[in-house]
Amino acid sequence: MKRADITALFPEATDDQVNALMKIHGDDVNNVKKAVEELQTSLAEAQKALEVAQKDTSAKDLEKATEKLKELQAEIDQRNAADALREIRETVANDVGIPVSLLTGSTKEECEAQAKSIIDFASAKQGYPNVRDGGETTLEVKQSTRQQFAEWANEAFN
Repeated sequence: MKRADITALFPEATDDQVNALMKIHGDDVNNVKKAVEELQTSLAEAQKALEVAQKDTSAKDLEKATEKLKELQAEIDQRNAADALREIRETVANDVGIPVSLLTGSTKEECEAQAKSIIDFASAKQGYPNVRDGGETTLEVKQSTRQQFAEWANEAFN
């Protein structure tokens, strides 16, 4: 910023005001320059440290790090797949209104088909089997169970 720029923007500004603005601007520019120099110094130090680290790193360390990275990536992929499957099952279960634990499908379509089957099964009117005599006794018992058994045993073994 130049003095002419300030006087063009603020024609009524006094010399003291222009000087104050120029000083503020100069301080800002100096602070930015100082920060840039510090960052450049830090960058140079970091580059030197990186060069040293690259020289010290052996191929064996690199292989170990690569293997560890592959293991971690496989674990992440496995967890992401499990989370996706859990989300699919929860979504289908919530949409249909059944417990999540009943769904075992691995895709949305399989889970939806399972849910439909579960609902069809649950809504079918299945009760006790139809018993011919209805399960009711039609005989009038005039003797105790003990007397009936004794009578049967006498007939069977005599």
